[in-house]
Amino acid sequence: MHPILADRRRLLAYVAAWELLGGLLSALLVLSGNFDWAPALSLAVPLAALYAFVCLGAFWACRAAPLGTGLLPVAGTQLAAAALSAALWLLASRLWAATLESLGFFPGLIDSQRRAAPLLFGMGLLLFLLAAALHYLLVAFEDSRRAETEALRFQILSREAELRALRAQIHPHFLFNSLNSINALIGRRPEEARRMCVLLADFLRRSLALGARERVPFAEELALAEDLLAIERVRFGARLHFSPSVDEGALTCLVPPLLLQPLMENAVTHGIAQCLEGGTVRLEARRGGERLILAIENVRRRLETLYGREAELRLRPDGHSFRVEVELPAATP
Repeated sequence: MHPILADRRRLLAYVAAWELLGGLLSALLVLSGNFDWAPALSLAVPLAALYAFVCLGAFWACRAAPLGTGLLPVAGTQLAAAALSAALWLLASRLWAATLESLGFFPGLIDSQRRAAPLLFGMGLLLFLLAAALHYLLVAFEDSRRAETEALRFQILSREAELRALRAQIHPHFLFNSLNSINALIGRRPEEARRMCVLLADFLRRSLALGARERVPFAEELALAEDLLAIERVRFGARLHFSPSVDEGALTCLVPPLLLQPLMENAVTHGIAQCLEGGTVRLEARRGGERLILAIENVRRRLETLYGREAELRLRPDGHSFRVEVELPAATP
């Protein structure tokens, strides 16, 4: 669709600018000595409004002869369109002058219009070419905006594809460890292996539901992490302890789904499993103003994909423990 006709405000501004040109054309007619002010305004202002819509055709001429096709095709197309439009405008001015004179307004207006015909034709050519220049700018602007829109769409599709790939990496890794654990328990502790299968099924059902969403409340993400630890507790028993410290304000904040799972899994695999006496996985979550701060490698890339520079992930070895801090915008539903 025509970029001017598609926007009401742009169309009103365009017509208003042409009415100003109608006033200037009236002044030229008066200065030519063929018109007084009243007949000049009566002839020029309505013709300017008409020619405003005629010159909208320059848009399709610009599309037919884009600037990249070369000077001769562009000049030939625009000059031909300008000559045709100016001729039609000149004919319209003759008909309008005849109409006004037949109604008893401005006797001799047809003769005045005939004497001003070269001026009107020349102004028609010039105004159409100016309109063509304006439309080339509009075409360039529309093409640039369309290119930006397409680039943004592909960027979104790329980010979504990366997120799907990152999520797909989480489940196989966890499943591999869980199935190995079940296999180890079947021979020695079959009841615990059976219980672990039930917990794993519940965990996978919930994780699949959460993973299909872009953001989830932290309360749901925390519940999923507790399900994961319940599975691991079957294997480690009393060696695994969980100590959460979560502010109420953090529970409603939205976070990427499956954010805590790899952190919890790494804490168990590289922390609890390596200590004969076991240990405690501590989770801290608090809301500080407009930020959500979590203290508990995949996760870093997911955060960068979702939040860019607004998210931070810090690794802090602290004596006998290893602390991971995640900070991201505290968005709420």
